[in-house]
Amino acid sequence: MTTWDLLIAWFYHVDAQRHALPKHPWPREVVTWGLLHALKGVGNRACHRWLTRDYRPLLPRLPERPRLFRLCKTPQGWRRVCWAAPTVLGVIDPDGIARIHPIREGRRPQQSGRTGLSNHRWIVGGTLWLLWHQDGLVVGWDCATAHGAAHTLQWLIRHVDGRMIVLSDPGFHAAAGDPANLKLCQRGEWQERLLVETGLSMLTVVCHFKQVRPRGWAYGQARLACTMAAFNVLGQWHGLRPHASGFVPLAIAELSL
Repeated sequence: MTTWDLLIAWFYHVDAQRHALPKHPWPREVVTWGLLHALKGVGNRACHRWLTRDYRPLLPRLPERPRLFRLCKTPQGWRRVCWAAPTVLGVIDPDGIARIHPIREGRRPQQSGRTGLSNHRWIVGGTLWLLWHQDGLVVGWDCATAHGAAHTLQWLIRHVDGRMIVLSDPGFHAAAGDPANLKLCQRGEWQERLLVETGLSMLTVVCHFKQVRPRGWAYGQARLACTMAAFNVLGQWHGLRPHASGFVPLAIAELSL
């Protein structure tokens, strides 16, 4: 599929969901741009130059770059239409996103991100919590600064209570009481949790979501929201086709820009 065909197909997909989108200030071109920016995985200026230089005829109503990014960071509720529906089994897991080098911490008063641990190393940035269903699509997500505790995000698990059993590591345990649908797993238990590694690998390699350039926290959240929405759309591009064993393979590399 060429990039031209991908742009047309993506715009059609967004147009089909317009009944669930607010009429203002979300023109379909802005929504399509947000998804393309997440898939392209480069900086704001570079992506805007690429789109206006090569594909301006497809998006003639696209605002200028400063207004475009202000539109993208305003209400993000529309992205929920791209969330997958819960299944019987799910997995929740955090992943750290480094924003700056630790030696530069505190140099700017408007620094976005804090110091925290991710994969046994110190980072300065944020943490992304992803809730996946058993086929590898995103059911919900949230992000916070890297020093935040995992159990503060238990609302993601309570949101699917009665519809999904959520597997997690012991880091999601809270002293005040865990959700009824949370299943804490020790190391080596429930190998189904390895599904998280597949999804994060595709997000990192194809969407480059760990290299988000916006310095403002609101702009970074908007970029992550677009990335999660784009991942779900691309994961179902050809439909979820399980093997004879029931395993559903996910692949989005062929649609990378």
